[in-house]
Amino acid sequence: MNPFEKIFNYQILSKLEGSGTFIMTAHERSWLKTMLEHPAAAAALSPETLIQMNTILEEDQSLDTGGLLHKAASREKQVYHSYIRPLRQAITNKSLLYISYKIKGGRTCTEQRGLPYKLEYSMVKREWYLLWYHINHRTLMSTKLDNVTGSSEQVCPTEYYEQLIGIVQGLMKKRSMSANILVVPEYNGELSRILYAFSCFEKEVSYAADSNEYTIQLHFSSKDSEYVLSKTRFLGKRVRIIDGEHLRCRMLESATKSLARYAQFDEKFYLE
Repeated sequence: MNPFEKIFNYQILSKLEGSGTFIMTAHERSWLKTMLEHPAAAAALSPETLIQMNTILEEDQSLDTGGLLHKAASREKQVYHSYIRPLRQAITNKSLLYISYKIKGGRTCTEQRGLPYKLEYSMVKREWYLLWYHINHRTLMSTKLDNVTGSSEQVCPTEYYEQLIGIVQGLMKKRSMSANILVVPEYNGELSRILYAFSCFEKEVSYAADSNEYTIQLHFSSKDSEYVLSKTRFLGKRVRIIDGEHLRCRMLESATKSLARYAQFDEKFYLE
């Protein structure tokens, strides 16, 4: 990879991001071309999209993975799911769904009318979920795609769609949380690694030139707060939570318990 491809001005990057422009390096293009050669690519993408992407990447080289060997790994589920494309199309078309799915106890809910809102991938469980609004129950649902047994798309009038999407966004706002995470200046050189750790969350990065500090503002669902904490602990002294009272209290609680456990161990060790 050409090292100069990663050297960009921060303001230029911000403007490009605001305009919807996405920058790819030679290494990323090679990685994408390699992924398109995977058998699952034909099922995940439409034939037209697959042909177009292969044409764009025609002059790029695929990654050489011949020397890689993955040993003693647990069996992983397929990242792609057959329901992703039709559900994504329904979301794009701003349509309603009649969805059938399995619930606990082996029962099946059939032809439930709802508005599909978002497809989510759980990095912890490695499974796809559909976030949708159940019109009859007036509640926000999160259904695992493996439990979906059928779905059919229905045209939704524009006014009715605007009404439903407003309800969904209101419910999402109640569930959402945010936190500001400061990157300790000493570890600014590891910014890429730190951002990768939070890559599955919506985030905004700001830079203060006077203090040479990067601040990452994360936006996530309340149910993912413990996962955010685990990622923060993984980064150790590289980052510090500066805003987000719930996360700060949980981090202090877990750190206090850990220190207390080791303090008891040290006391027993010295007594012996």
